[in-house]
Amino acid sequence: MNVLVIDVGGTHVKILATGQTEKREFDSAPKMTAQQMVSGVRRLADEWSYDVVSIGYPGPVLHNRPVADPKNLGRGWMGFDFRKAFGRPVKVINDAAMQALGSYKKGKMLFLGLGTGLGSTLIVDGIVEPMELGHLPYKKATYEDYVGLRGLDRLGKKRWRKHVFDVVARLVAALEPDDIVLGGGNAKILKELPPGCRLGDNTNAFRGGFLMWKDASGSSQSPAVQLGPAVATKSRPSVSSKRS
Repeated sequence: MNVLVIDVGGTHVKILATGQTEKREFDSAPKMTAQQMVSGVRRLADEWSYDVVSIGYPGPVLHNRPVADPKNLGRGWMGFDFRKAFGRPVKVINDAAMQALGSYKKGKMLFLGLGTGLGSTLIVDGIVEPMELGHLPYKKATYEDYVGLRGLDRLGKKRWRKHVFDVVARLVAALEPDDIVLGGGNAKILKELPPGCRLGDNTNAFRGGFLMWKDASGSSQSPAVQLGPAVATKSRPSVSSKRS
């Protein structure tokens, strides 16, 4: 089974398919709709062969569908029929959860995505729980307003880094994870990592997207994965997603 993985971000839409070694991407925009995203992906992946699609969506997802339009993109995502648009089976998951799934090793892992906003996912003994921590109150606004792209542009790199350390410390104190992964495009701006953290890799989003279909692919190269209501792995603890 060939899988097309789509990582939808506030600045770029990135894609990779089974058997391909180089990702492709195009610019997203504040007014990009779901239909425009699909059209852009289909043009970019026109030469690729794929049987199913995984979508990492920058917002909350329930029962394989977005439940709110993204803050940094256009409208029309809620209720959109991705299966009909692509003409193939589609699984949708929060984008931070998809990257977290690809980053997970064991135990209790907190994933924080430093990108356009602040993505967040907690995985406890293989149970995936997408979260919306970026919208919680922080100082005069929210976490996202300080450590997301808006905060970086407003504060500059030096002050932004200080807020990242503070936000990570607060969330670690509250959630007590064994493992903390900092991903997202802006994680590379950090000169050093907060205590106990490891640096993620955006390519893990693609790995997570492939894992979402491993139960159906029959591949022996990676753990079998089943999403909704559960994600099961053969070589590590079972993984399930309540909101995917």
